[in-house]
Amino acid sequence: MKIRFIAANGTDVSEVEAPAGERLLDVAQADGQPLEGTCEGQMACSTCHVILDPDDFARLPRASEEEEDMLDLAAGVTRHSRLACQIILDDALGSLTVRIPGAVRNMQGR
Repeated sequence: MKIRFIAANGTDVSEVEAPAGERLLDVAQADGQPLEGTCEGQMACSTCHVILDPDDFARLPRASEEEEDMLDLAAGVTRHSRLACQIILDDALGSLTVRIPGAVRNMQGR
Protein backbone atom coordinates (compact mmCIF):
# COMPACT_ATOMS: atom_id res chain seq x y z
CA MET A 1 0.00 0.00 0.00
CA LYS A 2 1.07 3.59 -0.53
CA ILE A 3 2.05 5.79 2.42
CA ARG A 4 2.47 9.53 1.87
CA PHE A 5 4.49 11.33 4.54
CA ILE A 6 4.20 15.11 4.76
CA ALA A 7 7.00 16.79 6.71
CA ALA A 8 6.32 19.23 9.53
CA ASN A 9 7.10 22.12 7.17
CA GLY A 10 4.09 21.08 5.07
CA THR A 11 6.00 21.09 1.78
CA ASP A 12 8.40 18.12 1.80
CA VAL A 13 6.59 14.93 0.78
CA SER A 14 7.82 11.35 0.62
CA GLU A 15 5.79 8.48 -0.84
CA VAL A 16 6.67 4.86 -0.10
CA GLU A 17 5.15 1.45 -0.72
CA ALA A 18 4.71 -0.78 2.32
CA PRO A 19 3.34 -4.30 2.76
CA ALA A 20 0.26 -5.13 4.78
CA GLY A 21 1.03 -6.19 8.33
CA GLU A 22 3.82 -3.64 8.87
CA ARG A 23 3.61 -1.07 11.67
CA LEU A 24 3.42 2.50 10.43
CA LEU A 25 6.24 3.41 12.85
CA ASP A 26 8.62 0.91 11.21
CA VAL A 27 7.73 2.13 7.72
CA ALA A 28 8.24 5.76 8.76
CA GLN A 29 11.61 5.07 10.37
CA ALA A 30 12.79 3.06 7.34
CA ASP A 31 11.89 6.10 5.20
CA GLY A 32 13.97 8.37 7.43
CA GLN A 33 11.02 10.16 9.01
CA PRO A 34 11.87 11.85 12.33
CA LEU A 35 9.78 9.59 14.56
CA GLU A 36 11.84 8.51 17.53
CA GLY A 37 9.73 5.69 18.95
CA THR A 38 11.59 5.86 22.27
CA CYS A 39 9.66 2.95 23.79
CA GLU A 40 10.21 0.79 20.69
CA GLY A 41 6.51 0.47 20.01
CA GLN A 42 5.44 -0.58 23.50
CA MET A 43 3.00 2.37 23.80
CA ALA A 44 4.89 3.82 26.76
CA CYS A 45 5.69 7.21 25.19
CA SER A 46 4.30 9.54 22.55
CA THR A 47 7.38 10.10 20.36
CA CYS A 48 5.76 8.40 17.34
CA HIS A 49 2.77 10.76 17.31
CA VAL A 50 1.51 11.45 13.78
CA ILE A 51 -1.43 13.33 12.32
CA LEU A 52 -3.49 11.51 9.71
CA ASP A 53 -5.54 12.84 6.86
CA PRO A 54 -9.13 13.10 8.20
CA ASP A 55 -10.49 10.60 5.65
CA ASP A 56 -7.74 8.12 6.46
CA PHE A 57 -8.24 8.60 10.19
CA ALA A 58 -11.90 7.66 9.83
CA ARG A 59 -10.99 4.37 8.09
CA LEU A 60 -8.68 3.16 10.88
CA PRO A 61 -9.83 1.13 13.87
CA ARG A 62 -10.46 3.31 16.92
CA ALA A 63 -7.55 4.05 19.22
CA SER A 64 -7.51 2.11 22.47
CA GLU A 65 -7.98 3.90 25.77
CA GLU A 66 -4.26 3.35 26.48
CA GLU A 67 -3.31 5.00 23.18
CA GLU A 68 -5.63 7.93 23.93
CA ASP A 69 -3.90 8.32 27.31
CA MET A 70 -0.47 8.44 25.63
CA LEU A 71 -1.74 10.97 23.08
CA ASP A 72 -2.73 13.22 26.00
CA LEU A 73 1.03 13.58 26.62
CA ALA A 74 2.00 14.36 23.01
CA ALA A 75 2.76 17.85 21.72
CA GLY A 76 0.51 19.33 19.03
CA VAL A 77 -2.24 16.72 19.22
CA THR A 78 -5.23 17.12 16.92
CA ARG A 79 -8.47 15.20 16.60
CA HIS A 80 -6.76 13.14 13.86
CA SER A 81 -3.69 12.20 15.91
CA ARG A 82 -2.54 8.61 16.44
CA LEU A 83 0.58 6.80 17.60
CA ALA A 84 2.35 5.30 14.59
CA CYS A 85 3.34 2.24 16.63
CA GLN A 86 -0.34 1.33 16.98
CA ILE A 87 -1.25 1.47 13.29
CA ILE A 88 -0.88 -1.84 11.50
CA LEU A 89 -1.09 -1.44 7.73
CA ASP A 90 -3.92 -3.24 6.00
CA ASP A 91 -4.50 -3.54 2.25
CA ALA A 92 -8.13 -2.54 2.84
CA LEU A 93 -6.89 0.96 3.71
CA GLY A 94 -5.48 1.41 0.19
CA SER A 95 -3.25 4.33 1.15
CA LEU A 96 -2.52 6.67 4.05
CA THR A 97 -1.47 10.30 4.20
CA VAL A 98 0.50 11.02 7.36
CA ARG A 99 1.71 14.44 8.58
CA ILE A 100 4.71 14.58 10.87
CA PRO A 101 4.01 17.04 13.72
CA GLY A 102 6.33 19.98 14.26
CA ALA A 103 7.00 19.29 17.93
CA VAL A 104 7.76 16.21 20.00
CA ARG A 105 7.44 15.78 23.74
CA ASN A 106 9.37 12.84 25.15
CA MET A 107 7.78 11.99 28.48
CA GLN A 108 10.63 9.64 29.42
CA GLY A 109 13.12 12.49 29.66
CA ARG A 110 15.62 10.93 27.24
